[in-house]
Amino acid sequence: MIRSTIVAVCALLVCAPVAFAQTTPSTAPSSRFEAMDVFGLEWASDPQISPDGQRIVYVRNFMDVKSDRRRSNLWIVNFDGSDERPLTTGLQNDVAPRWSPDGKRVLYASTLDGTTQLFVRWVATGEVARLTQLQRAPGGLAWSPDGRWIAFLSFVPEKGQTLAELPTPPEGASWAARPQLVDLVAYRADGGGYLEHGKMHLFVLPAEGGVPRQVTSGPYNHAGTAWSADGKHIIVSSNRRADADYEPNDSELYEVSVADGSARPLTDRRGPDNNPVISPDGSRIAYLGFDDRYQGYQVTRLHLMNRDGSSSRVLSAKLDRDVASPVWSADGRSIWFQYDDHGDTRIATIDLDANVQDVTDRVGGTSIDRPYGGGQFSIARNGRFAFTQTSPTRPADVAVGTKGTRTASAITRLNEDLLAHKQLGVTEEIRFTSSHDNRPVQGWIVKPPGFDPARKYPLILEIHGGPFLNYGPRFAADYQLYAAKGYVVLYVNPRGSTSYGEEFGNLIHHAYPGNDYFDLMSGVDAAIARGYVDPEQLFITGGSGGGVLTSWSIGKTTRFRAAVVQKPVINWYSFVLTADAYPFFVKYWFPGPPWEIPEHYHARSPISLVGNVSTPTMLITGEADYRTPIAESEQYYQALRLRRVDAALVRIPGASHSIDARPSNLIAKAQYVLGWFEKYRTMQRPRTN
Repeated sequence: MIRSTIVAVCALLVCAPVAFAQTTPSTAPSSRFEAMDVFGLEWASDPQISPDGQRIVYVRNFMDVKSDRRRSNLWIVNFDGSDERPLTTGLQNDVAPRWSPDGKRVLYASTLDGTTQLFVRWVATGEVARLTQLQRAPGGLAWSPDGRWIAFLSFVPEKGQTLAELPTPPEGASWAARPQLVDLVAYRADGGGYLEHGKMHLFVLPAEGGVPRQVTSGPYNHAGTAWSADGKHIIVSSNRRADADYEPNDSELYEVSVADGSARPLTDRRGPDNNPVISPDGSRIAYLGFDDRYQGYQVTRLHLMNRDGSSSRVLSAKLDRDVASPVWSADGRSIWFQYDDHGDTRIATIDLDANVQDVTDRVGGTSIDRPYGGGQFSIARNGRFAFTQTSPTRPADVAVGTKGTRTASAITRLNEDLLAHKQLGVTEEIRFTSSHDNRPVQGWIVKPPGFDPARKYPLILEIHGGPFLNYGPRFAADYQLYAAKGYVVLYVNPRGSTSYGEEFGNLIHHAYPGNDYFDLMSGVDAAIARGYVDPEQLFITGGSGGGVLTSWSIGKTTRFRAAVVQKPVINWYSFVLTADAYPFFVKYWFPGPPWEIPEHYHARSPISLVGNVSTPTMLITGEADYRTPIAESEQYYQALRLRRVDAALVRIPGASHSIDARPSNLIAKAQYVLGWFEKYRTMQRPRTN
């Protein structure tokens, strides 16, 4: 674990020592999940079943302890789980495998040569060919129906304006770095840094390799790559409004000619239209979107229209859930898709008469630190399917099933070597009603290994971000680390969470944070009522939106011994003027800009409650976080220090909003949380103001 790169900043010149959790090496392996076990985790993603349903190629993800990076290779396994073996090896990232229509080749992207390039592998012979020498990474890979062409998307840089002619330094001189002129609306992105001028464009490439040809042009970004049945057109999604930067949710579907790049719009409405998929006979297009009402949460619907864009209708109107990843069945009579329901990710089909049938559940396991939704699936022509399957004690494995059997089974065991001999925390569901309005709320409790119901355990309330996301019964490395140290972990889906319908999600529209606080506190009360939680040993933490609710909660109650606020928003006024997606946030999360309604922004900001806070509070944020910039944490830290509340600030160098992107940072985040809580478990409770 790399602790030396992480600094806890203390105000003034005097700072009390913090007793952080220890991970002293032992001669014998521990029976509980430990910090360094994070580097041993593996998980499957993007399982792609062959057209005949006989084999699955999947991405096998792992942690490289030397470089402190996530890496991935491609593996192949038979449908029955036999003959599992690697297709690629090495400390690179091999991703996005895609079978050719005839099932003889696998296309994929790899960083094998230091930059991301396209490769193709002949499955029968094992021969591999590098297809490209791209300057920018490709995405959206798609074979043409005849297997002769490959479509992909890639960034095309443009020259920005120059306002100052600067002299050239003399040879050997050491001048300051040149200024950077920022004149883009979207000028930086979390995880991507400061952005260049340029757009994402569509390219086509011969399947045997060669020079990619740029198909689209102009000042527009493009997404989606759906080939027409005759291979003459590609359907893409693009926002071609003149004010697209200020209306980010208003994309349309376009039919792009492969021959000359001409584009014809197929949709025309206010709202996003994306993820196009064309029926096997080429007569219909299914796609995702919604009619935009500028709400914080709007359910993504499955739409269906004729190939020419006529007769569009909402196919999933009766399903009050977000639809994701649509795929046509081989006979064109139904569409497979993925959706979340009550914290569980499912695969289902919907026929052209809008009848929905669940196929399987427990999809996910690709979010390693916390139990968010996600996961992927693919289908074969004969109704077989492959997907990532998870449980609270295992990250994603590859599982398979056949439509109509209602059974699915895992065919990989990626973590048995690491976790089979570990005593892991057991997860169980908890349901309760909110003290605000008696609304039912769902949550889960993770119990420590060796749990004894006669004992009293300390409790950590861990709150999800988003806020329009959901937790569920999925693997979470953070929770296993907390449970291994003897904590009961409570996590819930308060109002505003997805997977419960549009009405539930929008209970926090223009009111977040707010009554979701009562849902969280009611969850804590329900856990205490079970008899094994010590009401004098309560702790609270959460990241992003969970950081918002953590800081909001300690401004309303003194029941928690200590809090860790991770990558929060503390002041909505400053947030919407510094976050990377500021045109979206100010339009969808608020009824107007902050200078017009400053009182609205202030009333919803945790900084408005800082005068009530007496809870010892640590903040953790990445220094390169452009989603909730670290200045938000610094405001809160300094306010707490001015009030002489025990506080600490952990700055993670180089980390974006995704702190867990590097394994050591995932470990450090959890260990600092535990260290802060351990310090205050044994101390006298702070006086309330």
